[in-house]
Amino acid sequence: MNFLTAVSRQMTRFTALIIILASIIAFIEPATFSWVKGDTQVVVLGIIMLGMGMTLGKEDYQILAQRPLDIFIGAIAQYTIMPLLAIGIAKAFNLSPGLTLGLVLVGTCPGGVSSNIMSFLAKGDVAFSVGMTTVSTVLAPVMTPLWMTYLVGQTVEMDGWGMFKFMLLVTLLPVVIGSVANILLHKKHWFEDVRAIMPAVAVVAFACIVGGVAAVHGHRFAESALVMILAIAAHNIGGYILGYYSGALTGMNTAKKRTLAIEVGVQNAGLATGLSAKFFPGNAESAVAAAVACVWHSVSGTILGNLFAWWDKRQQ
Repeated sequence: MNFLTAVSRQMTRFTALIIILASIIAFIEPATFSWVKGDTQVVVLGIIMLGMGMTLGKEDYQILAQRPLDIFIGAIAQYTIMPLLAIGIAKAFNLSPGLTLGLVLVGTCPGGVSSNIMSFLAKGDVAFSVGMTTVSTVLAPVMTPLWMTYLVGQTVEMDGWGMFKFMLLVTLLPVVIGSVANILLHKKHWFEDVRAIMPAVAVVAFACIVGGVAAVHGHRFAESALVMILAIAAHNIGGYILGYYSGALTGMNTAKKRTLAIEVGVQNAGLATGLSAKFFPGNAESAVAAAVACVWHSVSGTILGNLFAWWDKRQQ
């Protein structure tokens, strides 16, 4: 089990590389991941959120109770900066309706589940990071459909109520189940073992979702690759910058500002990919954009975390 735990840590560390590898394999041999669609994809998403829930215990909810102002500022920043920045960039780049849909969907999703690790690498406030991820995930079933309806509901046919119910089932319910299990069973040795390997399971699940999209829609990537990557990069980097200065404007210390930058900038693009496939199956561009964002956010967030750590060493 110690070996599996060590493997899990390494897989979490190299999440971006694993996702890129899965994408390449899907391009070369689509049948490898073509099974990740429909109900199977829903189950895979649920497993990812269950793994997140299993990391949440009493102490994490105590953080929410003890630091309401920090969490409130973080939630406001998360659910205003990224959705509005997404639609602004889509208009500035004159993106197609499909790419606009994908970028806005990424922007309206909660913070990424790997952001806690990135905050740790950045010497940020990890407790704050966990609190923000928790709150943004709990709010997602309401905020994501609302923002999607407001920002793109006029141009794209969508079922906001259906998305709300789906996200309750696939995001909130698994998180609640995982968290309750952690609170009740955290002292059990077998549960500790299961919890220790769940990060690796989540990484594999993310890779499967991205691989599934690449297998089905990968041939469309070349059609708009450059503008797609530029828009995703601008959205992500803009989130880092605006998140950091949101912390500065509200008087946060350096660790909190770094955490806010990462929490705002890194989105749960894996969830966005699943939502795109579920609710916009005829819009291939949106799914490809969300899948590319999943890879980009994983890579850039890790790089940013390491840059913050490098800066500290340089200052010392």
